[in-house]
Amino acid sequence: MKMDWDDVRVFLALARAGSLAAAARTLRVEHTTVARRIAQLEQALGLHLFDRLPRGWILTSEGEQLAGRAAQMEEQAFEFMREAADGVPLSGTVRLSAAPSLGQEFLLPRLGAIHQRWASITLELVVETRVAVLSRREADLALRIGRPQDPGLAARLLGSMAYGLYCRAGYTAGRSEAQWRFIGYDDSLAHAPEHQWLESLRGNRSYALRANTLPLQRDAVRMGLGLAVLPHFMAAADPQLERVPVDAGPVAREIWLVVHPDVRRSPRVRLIADLLVEVVGAGADVLAPSPG
Repeated sequence: MKMDWDDVRVFLALARAGSLAAAARTLRVEHTTVARRIAQLEQALGLHLFDRLPRGWILTSEGEQLAGRAAQMEEQAFEFMREAADGVPLSGTVRLSAAPSLGQEFLLPRLGAIHQRWASITLELVVETRVAVLSRREADLALRIGRPQDPGLAARLLGSMAYGLYCRAGYTAGRSEAQWRFIGYDDSLAHAPEHQWLESLRGNRSYALRANTLPLQRDAVRMGLGLAVLPHFMAAADPQLERVPVDAGPVAREIWLVVHPDVRRSPRVRLIADLLVEVVGAGADVLAPSPG
């Protein structure tokens, strides 16, 4: 049997995604490449792994049996890579996943100010609204807003991030509260506590815009489209914005540092993790300023 081991990775991605297009997006290849790789694997194994149906590619019974084995192979490959990283000196790449607001607005300027302390390391800062899966090597470290739920990961509480209601300077002047419009998350993040807080404040008044990142919402507030719940560190020092006093109590979210237990033994990962602890701790008064 002659088989390309990379075809197993493609097989697992398609088994999880259920369609060529979704698997191709995950793998960052063309959907024709996924189809070709699956055909190549099926030929090498002499097995029919998927039923090609209009609604998607469905695993056959043989495919279901092998999908479990493929997942085990993937985890063993990741474990191999993590163990290999332990012996690498203080250089190389560390991939950090963070929410757009934290990564772009808070971390980048502060890490940039101390860049000489990690000069031997290439930092990959990935800002995304989704949760990176550390066990699949999608990131080495992650800063999470809210307590992590992932099993098997090491997590450390670094601090908290407080929010307030903000508008463009002068927006509320000459407008009754009934005329206020709002800016909030889209449905993908409607469960977030800060969005739920905004919902309680908004009542039956309308949204002018909904977006999936806080930087987009902040920019919409600057344009005068409406009011939004923003982290204080993004808005309090912005001369274009002003805080709107409300009777409801403020909302705050915990900031957690998450790392896979195997990866955290790597010297370069430990260095970046230590710097994150330092940066978030030093910015505590900005992230969660004292009332008044």
